[in-house]
Amino acid sequence: MSADALTPPANVSPTFFLAEEEDHDHGGGGATMIGFWIYIMSDALIFATLFAVFGVLGTSYAGGPTPRQVFELPTVAVNTAMLLLSSITFGFSMLEMEAGRLRGTQIWLVVTALFGIAFVGIELHEFATLIADGATPQRSAFLSSFFALVSTHGLHVTMGLLWIAVMLVQLQQRGLHIENKRRMMCLSMFWHFLDIIWIGVFTFVYLFGVIR
Repeated sequence: MSADALTPPANVSPTFFLAEEEDHDHGGGGATMIGFWIYIMSDALIFATLFAVFGVLGTSYAGGPTPRQVFELPTVAVNTAMLLLSSITFGFSMLEMEAGRLRGTQIWLVVTALFGIAFVGIELHEFATLIADGATPQRSAFLSSFFALVSTHGLHVTMGLLWIAVMLVQLQQRGLHIENKRRMMCLSMFWHFLDIIWIGVFTFVYLFGVIR
């Protein structure tokens, strides 16, 4: 191809070609977003199955401890607040991204990660306390289904934290490039999805378990 073919005609603005390139990029981005929605739906099916298992086995105590005996609602409420606050701070990060402010985007992502780390830390402390008191997954079907559901969610949050770390590196290297914005959108969907799942866990597992 000759050099003349790459030069825009005199009567055509160069921005036309830039817009055309962005259109092509958005086309690939659409496929990425659809693929990620499919992943979110498959993940929702996994959690739906775990919720169903807990619904069936959640009252099978086998002579072991009941939810009222092992759950500490104040601690769980604090943990829930950590995740809800992380969802809000992630929203601030997205607002900064849309405004084109890289530094603000990074700062709010770091704050989100700190809330997420606090959430995982409190959850690990809860697991350690339960196991130390003899409330292990092997003790009853209730505890087996509880550990399966809650630990699966905790694992997802941990993976989300790793994703945030990778995202911070990519933002530092390439800035608010269109590909990084797309990745931020996917990460945002994933993080808010985990927030919604946890609200279900808090209500269905902890709250109903204690008042039942």
